[in-house]
Amino acid sequence: MADHVLEHEVPVLAAPCRLDKYAADVLALFPRSQYDHRGVEVVADGKPAKPSLKLEGGERLTLSWNDLPEPSFEAEELDLDVLYEDDEVLVLNKARGMVVHPAHGNWTGTLAQGLLHRVQNLAENFEDDTELRPGIVHRLDKDTTGIIVTAKTPAALEFLAAQFRERTTEKTYVAVLKGVPKQSSGTIEGYLGRDPKNRQRFAAVGPTQGKPAVTGWTVLDTASHCALVKFRPHTGRTNQLRVHSLVLGFPILGDPIYARTDPRAPEAPLMLHAARLAVVLPSGVRHEFSAPLPRDFRDVVSVLGFPDPQPFGID
Repeated sequence: MADHVLEHEVPVLAAPCRLDKYAADVLALFPRSQYDHRGVEVVADGKPAKPSLKLEGGERLTLSWNDLPEPSFEAEELDLDVLYEDDEVLVLNKARGMVVHPAHGNWTGTLAQGLLHRVQNLAENFEDDTELRPGIVHRLDKDTTGIIVTAKTPAALEFLAAQFRERTTEKTYVAVLKGVPKQSSGTIEGYLGRDPKNRQRFAAVGPTQGKPAVTGWTVLDTASHCALVKFRPHTGRTNQLRVHSLVLGFPILGDPIYARTDPRAPEAPLMLHAARLAVVLPSGVRHEFSAPLPRDFRDVVSVLGFPDPQPFGID
């Protein structure tokens, strides 16, 4: 049985409105992004209705929905690929599909929960963390693989996070683009913000709508009309490299949000890997970490006709 049920008659509308938008913006029941997560069911004039139903006025609705589940903060034993560990820091090679911290739709199996299981006293050290991000210094998208550095103590977290804020870290990503840029290298500068046409995406926007974003890029090789590129992001905006590849004119192969399936590699995952990271650890020593390309990445570049990219100059 649903947690909430509402009977409602739609008044005459000035313009047709999608059902999910009406529930979120007019009835203000919950954010539109939560429509799927809340198990919403709607009967309109006696018939089940899809979120895309266009309301015009006069429809009789029965809406039912659930509360969001309580966030889980329980430790989980997960298979973590550890690249480096000391008393203050844990550096990992994040697997594809792993979400960094609990959020809507991803309450279990996250990197944060894996850290709670592996690192003794982590929960106690971050007991005041209300966002369920114990020791999380920075993040990678769910489908991006590669290096992520985490902290075991609040002091280490602040020490590391300051370097990301001040842009003193050096980050190197490897990606495959669906096309070949005319130039062999360059720098993309602009502003990134929510796509005004699709709030689940980000886009290049004006300075009043977004935040500064800068990415250096170099083509390493080409094959099958695709480009193997090295990205050097100087800022850390959400989806930055995925959007900046669009600015170049060629999305990242396998991107489920910003690209279409490519017949050259229809099963390709998101071909974006955080390959190297240079950062000063709380000990004061600067380390350069590297993460090998995942097998599915190497399989796709092999199908496309690239040589083994592992020895490529990605430093």
